[in-house]
Amino acid sequence: MIDLHLHTTASDGRLTPGALVARAAAAGLRTISVTDHDTVAAIDEVARLADVEGMRVVSGTEITAVHDSRDVHVLGYFFDHHDRALLAFLDEQRARRVARAREIAARLDSLAVPIDLDRLLTSVPEGGAIARPLLARLLVEAGHVASVQDAFDRFLADGRPAFVPRTGHSPEAVVGVIHAAGGLASFAHPGVTRQDPLIAPLVAHGLDAIEVYHSDHPPETRAKYGALAETLGALVTGGSDFHGESEAAGSGRERRAALGEVHLPAADFSALEACVAAGRRE
Repeated sequence: MIDLHLHTTASDGRLTPGALVARAAAAGLRTISVTDHDTVAAIDEVARLADVEGMRVVSGTEITAVHDSRDVHVLGYFFDHHDRALLAFLDEQRARRVARAREIAARLDSLAVPIDLDRLLTSVPEGGAIARPLLARLLVEAGHVASVQDAFDRFLADGRPAFVPRTGHSPEAVVGVIHAAGGLASFAHPGVTRQDPLIAPLVAHGLDAIEVYHSDHPPETRAKYGALAETLGALVTGGSDFHGESEAAGSGRERRAALGEVHLPAADFSALEACVAAGRRE
């Protein structure tokens, strides 16, 4: 089985690279990609440990772009994760995340629901990324909310009192950065972000693929985006978007807490490999 969308503690996943590899192997996965947000910090360790398990690792990351003040997630695959320009770009992305986290923490403090952001920042692994789910977990730990979902519903989601809009690069720029590092770019979980008008122009700009298979994509959504990929001549990617077990039943992300249930068909993976071998780049 193939899962090209996994997260570790290098961003907002709950499992360390070692624990993730062990779980993936136990679930029967044979090819994986760790796509931590705006970082490649876990790839080398995951690759080393996965090799022991006889698993293949594809380099990956999930980069957050911004369009009209809304997040657009672009998955990168098969790139050189030691590429200097890519690493510098991701450094900038993570710096923006820290600045945003500080502003969110200041707003939470003004709402009398303080969090210990400095403790979180000192605990982040080298090269790791801060994400809003980590701030949500701090709210849970401090007793301000009942769950991560509750934290988003009350404070962190768009339109809530501690929400801070993201700033950053355009989706087109992110696709270009991934291509420059030798990789393929895929539009992440379009059924979640609901920004379909962006997809066709991005494919025209060089976007290689659409993430069709995802834990939050029911069969009809997979069919919709599979058909769109075929119409646009785009490739298909997929994975669970696994972050670890949900901390509370009923969480909006609980479907992402299982490994092996969502995976990319081998034929679609072979098409990705063929694209890489052919050197199709912008």
